[in-house]
Amino acid sequence: MSRTGSQSVERTAWRDGAAVRGVREVAEEAPIALVYNASTYAVMMATPADVEDFALGFSLTEGLVDSPAEIDAVEVVEAELGVEARIWLAPAIAARLAERRRRIAGPTGCGLCGVESLEAAQRAQSPVAEPDFRMDAAAVMAATASLAAAQPLNAVTRAVHAAGFVGADGRLVAAREDVGRHNALDKLVGALARQDVSGRAGAVVLTSRVSVEMVQKTAVLGAAYLIAVSAPTALALRTAAAAGITVVGIARGDGFEVFTRPERVAMNIRADPTP
Repeated sequence: MSRTGSQSVERTAWRDGAAVRGVREVAEEAPIALVYNASTYAVMMATPADVEDFALGFSLTEGLVDSPAEIDAVEVVEAELGVEARIWLAPAIAARLAERRRRIAGPTGCGLCGVESLEAAQRAQSPVAEPDFRMDAAAVMAATASLAAAQPLNAVTRAVHAAGFVGADGRLVAAREDVGRHNALDKLVGALARQDVSGRAGAVVLTSRVSVEMVQKTAVLGAAYLIAVSAPTALALRTAAAAGITVVGIARGDGFEVFTRPERVAMNIRADPTP
């Protein structure tokens, strides 16, 4: 298992009418056990890179802790069958977690694995704070372009998602990659928390579709903008509207579509010519 996120494997390619032997980089995938005070809480299939960021981000977006200060230490231990992220909490926080402890085994990209009820799956989000800036169309386009240029693992494997954070001008602040889109966002949240970067300072950018759990994680971060290359689901839009998040989807080289809170994106709007 490679902690760099990929591994070289032999392969035979068929192209232009001929078979050619060679090698290709493939994305690494491993079980990552999230262990709180020596008790396993979850096992997620993920890329075994940036595990410290994943542990912190998962703890925050799942509501297990309210701030990084509630975590005393994170230790990453590579085992024979996977990786353990050993998270040590203050006694009072550990006791609170014990009351809601669950054991789950999540497949790749699982975003709501192990929730205990329908209500938990669609938990209400506190509205994010109103941002003190508006993004313009050029910044949105710059955001997707900057994330595309910050995916070294996907460049060699073509098999992973990315989540990035950009400033008001669309310039990249941080990015993380993973085989699971939810994991990539958790890693990003953890990285920003470790750098003491506020979600209010910019926008989340995704290489995936916008599902409800991606909106929920963005709300925990406190970002008011969520930009993605693919489309949102209806439930994601209802959740984003309630949380006060501007969702921009289908953000690609030729443009984008704004689904919620469009007044936050400065752009020239033409009247629809269709009757």
